Amino acid sequence: MGTTRSTIDDVTRRFIDAQKIFFVASAPLDAAGHVNLSPKGLDTFRILDPATVAYLDFNGSGVETIAHLREKENGRIVLMFCAFQGPPNIFRLYGRGHVVEPHDPEFPALATNFPPNDSVRSIIVVKVNRVTDSCGYGVPLFKYEGERPQLHAWARKQGPEGLQDYRQRKNKYSIDGLPGLTG
Repeated sequence: MGTTRSTIDDVTRRFIDAQKIFFVASAPLDAAGHVNLSPKGLDTFRILDPATVAYLDFNGSGVETIAHLREKENGRIVLMFCAFQGPPNIFRLYGRGHVVEPHDPEFPALATNFPPNDSVRSIIVVKVNRVTDSCGYGVPLFKYEGERPQLHAWARKQGPEGLQDYRQRKNKYSIDGLPGLTG
């Protein structure tokens, strides 16, 4: 029933482009560490080429994905897209990711792929090495009603200095003590 691909083909691209939400999973190398799974939405995901994707990483109370990607010899990440409307299907993109913060030289060029956003703390870039699809028969149907306005409103209220202070307090280290944001 499922198909495995080494890159993102047109079928995968069309499916991903139709989704309003995706999920990101990562884990530290230490087996005692915490696995992380995060939902992502808004207009944040881009397919850069058949083997490279990127998404905007917004301010949050944790920094797990960033810490896992920065961990030496790690970088493992999987992104999952599942249909909550229309035909049932699930696509997973497996690969190795790296973090690009606003102070990094490659940030301005990558940022041109996305709409401007005050809440961006980094861009996550993933080199995809495996693409799978499977049935989504067990995924319930949900109706998309729109995006939530709270994230953008909160970021505007904080202002640039408030956001920097928040990141310093909340995003320097993961829950397992791994380094997070550098800037």
